[in-house]
Amino acid sequence: MDLATQHSPQQPPVSGNKAFRLAHWVSDAVNGLRLKAARRWHFIPQTIAYQGYGSTGWVRVLGRVVLTSKATPGSRAEFAAQNGNQNIRGWRAFTSVPIQFTEVEIEIGGVKARVRADRGGLVDTVVQVSLPPGWHTAKLRAAGTEPVEAKVFVISPDTRLGIVSDIDDTIMVTALPRPFLALWNTFVLNERGRMATPGVAVLMDRLLVEHPEAPVIYLSTGPWNAAPTLARFITRNMYPSGALLLTDWGLTNDRWFRSGQDHKRRNLELLAEEFPHMRWLLFGDNGQHDEAIYSDFAQRHPDAVAAICIRQLSAGEAVLAGGHSETGDHTDSPVPWIYSPDGAGMAKGLQPLKLL
Repeated sequence: MDLATQHSPQQPPVSGNKAFRLAHWVSDAVNGLRLKAARRWHFIPQTIAYQGYGSTGWVRVLGRVVLTSKATPGSRAEFAAQNGNQNIRGWRAFTSVPIQFTEVEIEIGGVKARVRADRGGLVDTVVQVSLPPGWHTAKLRAAGTEPVEAKVFVISPDTRLGIVSDIDDTIMVTALPRPFLALWNTFVLNERGRMATPGVAVLMDRLLVEHPEAPVIYLSTGPWNAAPTLARFITRNMYPSGALLLTDWGLTNDRWFRSGQDHKRRNLELLAEEFPHMRWLLFGDNGQHDEAIYSDFAQRHPDAVAAICIRQLSAGEAVLAGGHSETGDHTDSPVPWIYSPDGAGMAKGLQPLKLL
């Protein structure tokens, strides 16, 4: 339908050499075997809805279609699900199997659109619809699944400031690059076992008091499987509600491994294109590539960046993260840079900029 457009092609031809095409064939074959096994184990199809955003003329709707196990009656998993999904171990999210290229119906504001999920079962779609600013609800349903609702925040044309934040080592204290701790944080811990970065939630709350119309976007290289756990962490630690823009691991249509850096760059460029009247306050850390990504973005779009806040990792965190990134000299930067190990220091740096 012409009311919806995909942010990425649904099933473009696989490019590359024979080995690369063979890898895709093997990947699809393995996923097919997982689907057969899941159906044999009586997994049920489920549509998962994620929070979206948009303007008064369109909305970006996000979701995923998977086969997932049904909790055994009386089990701890069922009890957890019935009580707000608390205490659910991270590995449970990775037992689901994506249903590829299935049709999904979306309804919002009286408009209906049909799209297809991608290779990873993900729906990332723009629906053309006229809506007033504020919160709205989109309904998503794939064949054989119950309809689910997704919150969508429509940004006012008068809004001038938005917030984009990384997650790992920025709002959540973690050590993702170290393999063992990455596996532990992703597959074993639940959101109760993850520690929030001191002062950042308070800082974001203060920013939204001063700028109540500001949208919040959490832009991370984390996998979509972790979205439910991350959403619960955000709520539990009193961070503001916001859209999660995550990615998937593994093969893409033109490369062996999906690039997290490209994912961040692409979405920042998209935000600048979608909201040319807005400036963004960017939060990241100096343990991976946020500084380089934000610096490149600020050079290309100086009018789209209000300030860049970088959380400085401690010496111990830096060792676990594989070292600090190159801080560099930002004296010639077109936008202000603020470095601090916590939210209180960032707030102090933002005050002279009249953002707090």
